[in-house]
Amino acid sequence: MRNINEDTITQAVLEAMAGCTNDRLRTVMTSLVQHLHSFARDVKLTEDEWRYAIDFLTDVGHITDDKRQEFVLLSDTLGLSMLVTTQNNRKPVECTEATVLGPFFVMGAPEYRNGDDISNGAAGLPCFVTGSVRGLSGEPVAGASLEVWQSDEDGYYDVQYGDPQDANVAYQARGRLRTLPDGRFHFRSILAEAYPIPHDGPVGRMLDALGRHPWRPAHLHFWIKAPGYEPLITHVFRNGDKYLDSDSVFGVRSTLVVDWVQHPPGVAPDGTVMDTAFNTLNYDFVLNPSEHGS
Repeated sequence: MRNINEDTITQAVLEAMAGCTNDRLRTVMTSLVQHLHSFARDVKLTEDEWRYAIDFLTDVGHITDDKRQEFVLLSDTLGLSMLVTTQNNRKPVECTEATVLGPFFVMGAPEYRNGDDISNGAAGLPCFVTGSVRGLSGEPVAGASLEVWQSDEDGYYDVQYGDPQDANVAYQARGRLRTLPDGRFHFRSILAEAYPIPHDGPVGRMLDALGRHPWRPAHLHFWIKAPGYEPLITHVFRNGDKYLDSDSVFGVRSTLVVDWVQHPPGVAPDGTVMDTAFNTLNYDFVLNPSEHGS
């Protein structure tokens, strides 16, 4: 590999990978090298720009920790997360559409019973959520696992407040429950509000430089799993939000936009007498059968 120049460098790199025995890895890396080199040639990348990019990615790594995933934010804001999600979740049109996982899902959320309040003290107006999980043929999916999480009224997820082991801040507006024998579920939480993704780091600086805002429309996250069906990661978006057409992570789908209905003080759907205004949300999910039946 002597006397390599700008015209022969790409082929030299590809030939250097000839010993790779993992076919998929070789396919992915071959395409990556070809496109990366083509990009550098296309924009005539300067050395200063290359160094800036390296510094930028280094900053992304430095700010990433167990509470903040800046690489996911970068992928989300460049549309890569939604592209990968979309091309890997092609389903019949009757099925609920998937969207991005986002950077704030955490393992180990507490288990709740139907009817419980998963907000666990998170700030926000009360919201009563009902719905069902069904299969493509309309059959109720009993015992489906629902992971649910959202931000509070100030636009923060619980993990953004501090030590995730602190019982005063851990697992607020976040929980797990299972569907009833008829496929339905119901729980209490708080009203979803629009919020900005974290923008005090390198991704925020990138958005500023591009003339973009960091805001996401109000939404509630769901991750649904059930034997015999493909898992579903999605959001339910609040209709009327001003950021629905400019979501900073490109995750909105019109089929996922629904009304949160505001009610005056009175009797809530679960029979609770509310002395303040409250909201209700109802959404029915349709799962795609698993190819392997499990």
